[in-house]
Amino acid sequence: MTNRLIVRTETQTQPGTAREQRAPRILVFGIIGLVGVVGLGLLAVPILIGTNAFFAASAGCSGQQTGTAGQPAGSTKANSIPANYLFWYKKVGQQYGVPWPILAGIGTVESNNGQSTLPGVHSGQNGFGAAGPMQIGIGGAAGNTWGGLPVHPASQVVNGVATSEDGGPNADVYNPADAIAGAAKYLLAAGAQTNPSAAIFAYNHLQSYVQSVLYYAAQYAGGSYSVVSAQMPSGSSVAGCATTAGGVPAVQAPTQAVATAISFAEQQLGKPYLWGGTGPDAFDCSGLVMMAYRTSGINIERTSEAQWASEQRVPASRVQPGDLVFFAGSDGTPTSPGHVGLVIGNGKMIEAYATGFPIRVSSYVGRGAIGFTQPWAQAGANSATAATAATSTAPSTAGMPTPGTAISPSARASG
Repeated sequence: MTNRLIVRTETQTQPGTAREQRAPRILVFGIIGLVGVVGLGLLAVPILIGTNAFFAASAGCSGQQTGTAGQPAGSTKANSIPANYLFWYKKVGQQYGVPWPILAGIGTVESNNGQSTLPGVHSGQNGFGAAGPMQIGIGGAAGNTWGGLPVHPASQVVNGVATSEDGGPNADVYNPADAIAGAAKYLLAAGAQTNPSAAIFAYNHLQSYVQSVLYYAAQYAGGSYSVVSAQMPSGSSVAGCATTAGGVPAVQAPTQAVATAISFAEQQLGKPYLWGGTGPDAFDCSGLVMMAYRTSGINIERTSEAQWASEQRVPASRVQPGDLVFFAGSDGTPTSPGHVGLVIGNGKMIEAYATGFPIRVSSYVGRGAIGFTQPWAQAGANSATAATAATSTAPSTAGMPTPGTAISPSARASG
């Protein structure tokens, strides 16, 4: 349009002096410039508004957003939840504006809605310092997210999510009502109303955990309601998609046992290498993978040589997260591998490399790997996860977790 206006002005102008010829051009250019500035200004308004709205809705790479309204009805599968838990999930969800299926999904993954007999669910704490049916941190690696003692007077002011939801005299982390309300407060503070997946990720820092919770939430929700996520938050940022330099990439674990093992290894990143070390402050390569799998209930051999000799081999084309990758030993041959790493996908592994190198995420591509094993494939009944699965009502969907065996409680933010 600008070119057409300029051409018309020039063709309609009669010959004259240079000043006479320039005057209309200056006037036209001035008008066009003014219109352009105004037009750009008008265009900028919806662009800026749209940008703000976009980032408000999609920060953290969440998919569908949820707010305080629109609590869904329950599906027939929700009837598998114990009645008292289902009541409190719905009541607390409405009260705090957190979708109750998400609370139910967390309760399912953490304790099978209070039906688990694992340590910490009904008394004490698990090995990472989490307690109650919602596995809220009361100390240890999980931090004291609850605040105060696990059971303390409701009138006591604490720095945490502790509450007495049912009006009882105590804030009790083992009480379903109190625990569910505490979890809702945590999720609300983490932005569950605008970014459900990031809030779940804040509750437990593992992509597979988010997927598992959303899976159960979708199973329990009735009608057209759904809670989905287009992309999970990165391992190095609860609220965003970008992985910072050296951060842990998103991991799609094939089983819960693998998810637990990988999560343990992630938590050791940055710790020093120590030959013969099996933690908790330092590790060597085989000690790291051995302890990672031990946390998931799978016992493997102590040394890389013995691990290579005893575990099921898999070709490179079938490698999955959780597999072990081996490198030639000091003799330079595959017969006695001297180094091992834990595969996390996309050509990456977590490894305790050598003295002077902290435990790190690195690539195994192009480093002369001699082969891969799959320690989790042959775990069978020796796995604590498998033992629980034998008596659970978990869905048969491959890769979904067993209810009541939370994935990596120690990965939870300590709030």
